Amino acid sequence: MFVRLKRSGPPGAVREYLQIVESFREQGKVRQRLIATLGRRDELVATGALDDLIRSLTKFSERLRVVEHVRQDGLQAHTARAWGPALVFGRLWAQQGVPEILARLGQGRRFGFNLERACFALALQRLCAPGSDLQGAGWLRTIECPGLEALDLQHLYRTVGGFLAGARPDLERELFFRDRDLFSQTLDLVFIDTTSTFVWRPEESELRRRGYSRDRRPDQPQVIICLAVDRHGWPIAWDLLPGNTDDRTAFTRMIETLRTRFQIGRVIVVADRGMVSQKVLALLTGAPRAPFDYILGCRLRQEKVIADEVLARAGRYHAVDGRTLLQVKEVHVEGQRYIVCRNLDEARKDAAAREAILAKLEHTLAHAGPKAVIGNVGFKRFVTVAKGSVAIDRVAVARDARLDGKFVLRTTTALSAEEVARAYKSLWRVERAFRETKSTFEVRPIFHHRDDASTGHIVACFLALRLEVDLQRRLDERSVDVSWPDLMRDLTEVRAVDLTLDDHRYRLRTDLRGSAYHAFAAAGVRPPAVVTPLGPAAALSPPPLAEPHVEVSA
Repeated sequence: MFVRLKRSGPPGAVREYLQIVESFREQGKVRQRLIATLGRRDELVATGALDDLIRSLTKFSERLRVVEHVRQDGLQAHTARAWGPALVFGRLWAQQGVPEILARLGQGRRFGFNLERACFALALQRLCAPGSDLQGAGWLRTIECPGLEALDLQHLYRTVGGFLAGARPDLERELFFRDRDLFSQTLDLVFIDTTSTFVWRPEESELRRRGYSRDRRPDQPQVIICLAVDRHGWPIAWDLLPGNTDDRTAFTRMIETLRTRFQIGRVIVVADRGMVSQKVLALLTGAPRAPFDYILGCRLRQEKVIADEVLARAGRYHAVDGRTLLQVKEVHVEGQRYIVCRNLDEARKDAAAREAILAKLEHTLAHAGPKAVIGNVGFKRFVTVAKGSVAIDRVAVARDARLDGKFVLRTTTALSAEEVARAYKSLWRVERAFRETKSTFEVRPIFHHRDDASTGHIVACFLALRLEVDLQRRLDERSVDVSWPDLMRDLTEVRAVDLTLDDHRYRLRTDLRGSAYHAFAAAGVRPPAVVTPLGPAAALSPPPLAEPHVEVSA
């Protein structure tokens, strides 16, 4: 249904009439039916009858009735921006001393924009709306935070490539020493692990190289990230290496970083089995500067001394504690101290998995023949080939059963076997940090063309990780159990609504729902008042009523 303007009369004396017309479909064709003729247009306008008619019709339209009240009361809403994340993480950002450090590092350089605000914007985006800098420039317009409204896309580009990439070593060092003073923590355990992230660029560079891809994207070049955290999961340092770097080389680089850049003395380095090599062991204990103790995982099948001697030694296992099924025993071989660990739950899973493989192997041998077994990687360690026949190697099966649920640790520490096992199991902290870096912050993939911009991008992710770990630690201290996605959703729903009422500007805060209150309390932030006066404002024209649909016909 709509309003039609009907013209009639001879040239020079044309009259216009307003009609209410309804469209309907009949036999597949659209037709129109005249409902009523309202009268001549000029007479309706001159007498005000048209305005009265429209005003009376708004009583039966909920949306237009609200608009009419807003118009009469002088109320006009302008913006509704997410407020919660900037308030909470802004407080943590300031408490970590990041603004002061950035001010010192950027001293004497003329950027033409607020460098500290740009760095905070990059970190905040990784937490709230991970994506490219191009997406981030648009996202900034949806956030209520002082200083962010003046930032443009070029400012984000100049920050990641022109500042963060070059300032990374000094920034990490200053943050490290401030953390030690701020939290009064002694650095006793350092957990190190590596991961890779691909770069969305087909061409390689000095940093972007093709290598073993954990992302399963061998077609794209990648970079290697090596991260070190302390026993609380607090990020200490990270290194960025070419994509074809192996884990042991990355581990070696991180150890050198801890020694030189941070001047760390004696600590215990905890790392997974993929990091172990003779070169690594010599680096940890044989260098003249600050030798490190270590807890390193061992490869059960690849290291002969582990398979033939350590696991073969007799000894009684004892439980680590009453809450887990983890058992340990201590073994000394050739002057080295080993802790053999056995997880009873994992042992049952390993045994069940092996039985499933053997059952499938026997079925394949019986029905498909030996050719179907040759070359199968899953069957390889359980078969023996002799004189053209393939059979199950029962000795290999028994040897594999000895490894069920077990892992072996090599250590130079004086910690008890139970403490060594617990420290190694705490590697989940750095693995969790990597998972969050990939999912929450969306490090992967990287879209930047230049290596320095890619480096700056990951520096921003590192700063965001510090904010996340800080807030999560505070929530844990308060025994608040909430998933990170739910927490970010509730924080984002805390919005600042700016409006004008009677020529005065006000800011309204929406309610704190879900876990938003816990986040504010953990960060030590008092929620803003529900209504905050912003001062007088110029009179703004009221929003017009919706225009009626008018069709003109001769």
